[in-house]
Order: sequence, then structure tokens, then C-alpha cells
Amino acid sequence: METSRTGWDQIPQINRDLLAPLQATTWWYVILVIGLGAGVAAGAGAWVYQIETGIGQTNLHKPIFWASYIASFVYWIGVSHSGTFISGVLRLSKAEWRRPITRIAELMTFISVLIATLCVFFHLGRVWRWYYLIPYPNQRTIWPDFRSPLMWDATAVFTYATASTIFLYLPLIPDFALVRDRVSDWRKPIYSILALGWRGSQTQWRALKWAQRIITPLIVMVMVSVHSIVGWDFGMALVPGWHTSIIAPYFVVGAVHSGLGMVVIAMYVLRRTYHLENYIRLEHFDKMGKLLVVTTLTLAYLYFADLLTTWYGKIPAENHVMYSMLSGPFAPAWWTMITMVYVLPLFTLTLPAFRRWPVGVMIVGMLINIGMYVERMLILIPPLVHPRLPYEWSSYFPSWIEITILIGALSLALLLYVLAVKFVPIISIWEEKEGRLHGGERG
Repeated sequence: METSRTGWDQIPQINRDLLAPLQATTWWYVILVIGLGAGVAAGAGAWVYQIETGIGQTNLHKPIFWASYIASFVYWIGVSHSGTFISGVLRLSKAEWRRPITRIAELMTFISVLIATLCVFFHLGRVWRWYYLIPYPNQRTIWPDFRSPLMWDATAVFTYATASTIFLYLPLIPDFALVRDRVSDWRKPIYSILALGWRGSQTQWRALKWAQRIITPLIVMVMVSVHSIVGWDFGMALVPGWHTSIIAPYFVVGAVHSGLGMVVIAMYVLRRTYHLENYIRLEHFDKMGKLLVVTTLTLAYLYFADLLTTWYGKIPAENHVMYSMLSGPFAPAWWTMITMVYVLPLFTLTLPAFRRWPVGVMIVGMLINIGMYVERMLILIPPLVHPRLPYEWSSYFPSWIEITILIGALSLALLLYVLAVKFVPIISIWEEKEGRLHGGERG
């Protein structure tokens, strides 16, 4: 009973703290939005230039037709797994500590899927013919080719985008109603529409809970299947370095690894910016650090298993790709990736004191994401640079067009997240209240 009374006393303070970012805008926020907008404009201009002058403005050439754009697609799909894992898997496991960080991760999922979809369009030379990617019977008598990775990618990404939108929107409805009742400006009609007439009745709460129980296991299954399909884009090919049966679980675990690292970065920035120390606490960094240790060890095992079977198989083409990364021209990038993704997380996050140091955990999260992007490039480039026939060997480095477009995509992702913070309560208010009232969280 004491916990319950304490929880009720905290509710007005929770409302004030978590609605504060929606009610005030500072000068640094305006500068940040302008700066990110400039990055988006630069990327958009480079993309328009690429469309007008042709895909030849990139450094894509025979035999390297998949490079930075596809690597970015795989990376952003991986980051999108953050919300699904944290909110979905931890909700199923009834982990109460997840409550303050679920919204942070779910927003990241939604935005990352949008950016990943854009990367597919960046890769299209004739972007106005995007409809060829859609698998449907049509008047051109082009029927779906079920062997094409493009068909499965389009199906998987559309399914994931739809499911993640529903998964994000459902728990937002009570918070939209709360904001609706506390604003009186031009935003009130918008929140009224988004709240769908929510009044907090027992029937509405029961329907929301049932909807969450239905969508949560489904979104977890979609998460696994989507990145498995992305992995099979490579694994089903006979290209040395890609053709491996372990690639689907490797891609899924790698996606969760980068997603958790990105959530840790967002946790630190939001906690520091909006003074959310009473909600995003040291124990959350500690538990996220433990999850990162688990994904680090799992990913390291899968990577070692892949290298071991390649070395043991003694297939010349496969071994050439492997040694080009271990001691060849790609060795600097490969060892840098190994250090960022495996070595540093393992030697830092296994220390309890380090896990409760927000700055340190955030830095590790940044290094993991840099390393995972390098790793995505290393999956693509070495096998394509050195195909089976030596006379086709080539080299690749992204052109300024590619780099500018990808910087614009990153700026767009950050801009959407920054704008969302001013429109959506970044911590689920009703879930935070529920956790404290029921004693599921420390006050």
C-alpha cells in the first residue's frame, strides 16, 4: 500500500517531467534543426544530381554493383531491430525495467525502416522505375520472380514497416490523449485525431492490452524473418564469402547488436538534454550493457564459426576473400572492425563499474555502430572486388556523391528523431505510471 501511495503522489511530477520537452523550445534546438536540415538538403541535392547524370556518378562498376547503398540498407534495417527487441522481446519476458526506454527504441525502429527504404531508392539508377520492385501481376506480364531477392526484400520491408508503425502507434494513444487534454494551441486538433477518442475507460484499456498482446509476438517473428531475408540475399548467392548457411542468424544477431548500441546513444543524449535522470537511471545503462555483452559473445561465436569453416574448407576462392581481410588490403578495416565490435565491448562492458558509467557505455555504443557499418561494407566489398576470375579483379571506394547522399540520409534520420521528440512523449507516460504504481520500478 505504501508503494501505491508513493506512486500516486509521483503522477503529477511524471506528467510535468515527461511533457516538458513538448512545451519548450530552446535556441540550441533551432540551431540543431537548421544544421540537420542543411545536411538533408545537401544529400537531396546530390541525389538529384545522381538521378540527372546517371548512376555512373558513383564508383559502382563491374564487378562491384552492390556497395555503400546496399551496405547502408542492411545497416539501417539492423538498427531498426532495436525497438523490436527492447520493446517486443523484453515485453514478452516481462522485464519491468524496459518501461522508460521502450518509446526511445520504438521511434528508432520506425525512422530506421524509412531510411533503409530510401537507401534502396538511392541504389536504383533509374529511380522512376521503382515499381519494378513491387511483386504483383500487371499489364506488362511481368510476374513475380520468387527467386529474386528484390521481391523478398520488398515484401519483407513493407511488412516490417507496417507492423512497426502499428507497434509504435498503439502505446502512443493514451499519451496522445494526455497531451490533447493539456494543450490549447494549434496542436490540439492533431492530438485529438491521433488519440482516437481515448477517454481511459476500462473497455479501452482492455482493448489496448489485447492489441499489444497480439502484435508483440508477431513483431518479434517479423523482426527475425526480415533480417534473415536480408541475409539470404547474400547467402543464396554463390559468391565466395557470401554463400554460407550461418548468414541468417549472423545478420539477425548483428542487427540487434547495432540496434542496442544506437539505443544506448539515444538514452544518454536524451537523459542529459532533458534531465531525465529520475527515469533513465544508471541501472538501465547497466542492463543494456549486459545485453550488449550477450550479443557481443553471440556475434563473436557466429563470426568465428564462419571463419573456421572457411579456413577448414580450403576452397581457394573462399580463402582468398578471407585472407584479403585478415592480412591483405582490407586488413586495416577488418581489424578496426574487430576491435570496435568485439574487443572493446567485451573488455569494458564486463566490468560492473563501467556499465554504470553512462558516458562510457554511450561511447561503446558509438564504436559498435561505426564498427558494424564497416562490417557491412566488408561483407559486400571484398567478395566483389575479387571474383573467381582474376582478370575481373577491381577496387572500390565510395565517390563524393555516395558519401554526400549517405550523410544526408543520416541527417534525415537524426532530424526526424529530433522533431519527433517535440511531438511525441519520448518516455511512455502511462507505462511509467503503471510500473511505479504496481511497484515494478524503483521510485
